[in-house]
Amino acid sequence: MPKFHCSMEWSVIQKKVGPLLWLLVVSTILALFIMHSSSTFSISIKAVLTQSPLVTTSDVSNQSPSLPANTSGVMSVHNSSSSPQLSADGNEEQCDTSKGKWVKEAGASMYTNLTCPTYPDINNCGKYGKDQSYLYWRWQPDSCDIPRFEPETFLNIVRAKKMAFIGDSLARNQIDSLLCLLSQAETPREVSRDSSGKYVTWYFPPHDFTLMVMWTEYFVEARPRIINGTASNSFEIHLDKVSTNWAEKLPGVDYAVLSGGNWFFRGIHLYEEGKMIGCVNCRGQNLTEFDVTVTIRRALRTALQHISSCKDCEGLVTFLRTFTSSHFENGSWLTGGYCNRTQPLNETRILLDDIAWEIRKIQLEEMERVRQQESGGKMRFGVLDVTKAMMLRADAHPGDHWTKKSKASVNDCLHWCLPGPIDMWSDLLLATLEKNFLPS
Repeated sequence: MPKFHCSMEWSVIQKKVGPLLWLLVVSTILALFIMHSSSTFSISIKAVLTQSPLVTTSDVSNQSPSLPANTSGVMSVHNSSSSPQLSADGNEEQCDTSKGKWVKEAGASMYTNLTCPTYPDINNCGKYGKDQSYLYWRWQPDSCDIPRFEPETFLNIVRAKKMAFIGDSLARNQIDSLLCLLSQAETPREVSRDSSGKYVTWYFPPHDFTLMVMWTEYFVEARPRIINGTASNSFEIHLDKVSTNWAEKLPGVDYAVLSGGNWFFRGIHLYEEGKMIGCVNCRGQNLTEFDVTVTIRRALRTALQHISSCKDCEGLVTFLRTFTSSHFENGSWLTGGYCNRTQPLNETRILLDDIAWEIRKIQLEEMERVRQQESGGKMRFGVLDVTKAMMLRADAHPGDHWTKKSKASVNDCLHWCLPGPIDMWSDLLLATLEKNFLPS
């Protein structure tokens, strides 16, 4: 009986504990499965979040031979950490808008001379008889699209801000294009202009946006060289002294767009620390002759160093629009040069040894230099790289279709017709602002 009793007790225990053991085993297996699945899912998400585009050998070999593969993309705005560049689908991947081609487009420009209240007659190529075929082209980057300019979007981004274009007549050409584009949404009011017309300010009241142009030929201190008591066409420039004409107006500016380079091809006498050190294009004067590119580098470095060290410019974003060359053929400004092409150049017509590439390279190097110096600081620097795109547009200059056309057959193969391919510069500017500075 006792034996039977023990057996009965064990049987009862088995009946009670058995299901619990099975439940424990099943629960353990299920828990292990969930832990394994969770780990796998976690790793997959991490891989997606940290994944970055790869540059393969084929990617590098397909790059344009005229654009160095080791230069940074144009649309970036850098601070202490790298910023996303323009992408085709909103992903944080690089889009080099400096590489691409002009493609035909049926649509007309956003504005005309009749719809732009600030339209400059000097760039009204159609009025003076130029064939309008240059209008129907659009810049298409190789790996993405540049959104069309939207004036309302631009004005919303720069609400209550100040933007200054600092440079020569091409800077004025650029701001005239931007004014015409913005005027399709809001009419600007001119609030100040100096006697020379080289320092002008416009205001957009509903958006409290101020737009300025500040003239400078060289970024640094410059004055015409006096010969026999008369100002000549050559200049004396001080490579180590920034021009106060624009530098003193910089505090309070939120966005600055620098450009320049074409004035450096004139005869120039160079000074540093108050002493003449040489010249550019001054053969026969028994002076050390400097290359144009060396002079551009030194002057640009002085300008960027001033901006970087400006104590009252906290938060300033500085863009540099890269060099654009002229398209004179068989001469120059005063020697009968002309530009009468009617469509963009084929890329094979671009000269790989054109000095424009060297100037662009210098500009990119100096911008990268100041970025490194400013790393971790409170200013940001970016590049609007338009050199290749505009090098192809020999068809879009006024040529002999402009107001100052004279009996001396002076053709303008440097500036750009409005509307025209120069409007693309504003597309790039907006794309950069929209990518980095949309209101939250």
